Amino acid sequence: MHIGMVGLGRMGGNMMERLRAAGITVTGYDANPENSEVPTLSEFVATLPQPRRAIWIMVPAGDPTTAVLNELAGLLDEGDVVVEGGNSHFERDQENAAMLFEKGIRYVDVGVSGGIWGRDNGYGLMAGGDQEDIEHLLPVFDALRPEGPREEGFVHAGPVGAGHYSKMVHNGIEYGLMQAYAEGYQLLEARDDLIPDVGAVFGAWRRGTVVRSWLLDLMVRAVKEDPGLDDIRGWVEDSGEGRWTIVEAIDGAVPVPVISGALFARFSSRQPNSPAMRAVAALRKQFGGHAVRSAEEQGAAGTPDPAASDE
Repeated sequence: MHIGMVGLGRMGGNMMERLRAAGITVTGYDANPENSEVPTLSEFVATLPQPRRAIWIMVPAGDPTTAVLNELAGLLDEGDVVVEGGNSHFERDQENAAMLFEKGIRYVDVGVSGGIWGRDNGYGLMAGGDQEDIEHLLPVFDALRPEGPREEGFVHAGPVGAGHYSKMVHNGIEYGLMQAYAEGYQLLEARDDLIPDVGAVFGAWRRGTVVRSWLLDLMVRAVKEDPGLDDIRGWVEDSGEGRWTIVEAIDGAVPVPVISGALFARFSSRQPNSPAMRAVAALRKQFGGHAVRSAEEQGAAGTPDPAASDE
C-alpha cells in the first residue's frame, strides 16, 4: 500500500518511519521545505497512485488542519480518502467530512496516542468513519498499532467524529491519572524525614501493584533523571481535550470531578501569585485576624495550624 503523510513533525515523522519499517510505501510532505520530500502539496498528491489515493494529515488541529483540507479538496478525486490524525474537535471533523463528501472524497478521523515512543512501541488508534474506508486502511492501522491482538491497540469507534471523541475522553482520563501521580509525589516528597528516596517508592510500584502503568514508568524515569524535579518549572499547559471533555460532561450531565479537578489544577499552576488565593487570604484576615504574608515574602508554605482553622 502507498499512503501520503502531510505533516512531518515529531508525531508525523515518527509515524512515517514506522510505516516504512512495516513495508508501507510513504511519501511525506511538510510545509517546511527542509522536512518535505516534495516541494508542493499538488506535486505531493501527484506522486500517489490512483485510484483511491490515501492521505494522512498530522498537522496542528484547528485552522492549520482546515487549510490543508481545503487545499486537498481541490486536488483530490472522488473515492480518495483523507485521514485526519491530529487532535481535532469531533464536531469539526463532521464539518470537514461534509465539505469533502460534497466532492466525493472520503474522510476518516483517528485519535492517535503514543507520543514520541510510538515509533518503537506502536500507537494506540481510535478511528471514526465508514466501515469500508476503515477496512481499506487496515494495513496502515496494523502497521502503526502495537504488536499483539488488533483490539488491544486499535478500535473502529464509530462514524466520523467517533475517533477524536474517543481520544478526547482518553486525554481527559490522562489528565486525572497524571494529577493523581503528581499529588502522590508531592505527599511523599513532603515527608523527606520518612521517605528519603521518592523515586525508589515509585519504582517499587511498577510491578505487582494496582497503580502500575506506563505513566508510572515515565514518572520513575522523570524522577531518576531529575530527583527533585528542580529543573522543571511547575507550569502545565493544556492542549484543549480536557476542556472539551468537561464541556461534554456538562452537556450530558455526567459528573467528572477528577478530570475537572485535574484541569483546574493545571490552571492553578500558571498562577504563582494567584489572585483568588490572595482574596482567600484577605478574607481570612478580615474575619479571623489570621496572619497573611506580604507580597515581598518568599519561601515554601508552612504547615497549617489546626487551631487557626476557619472551617
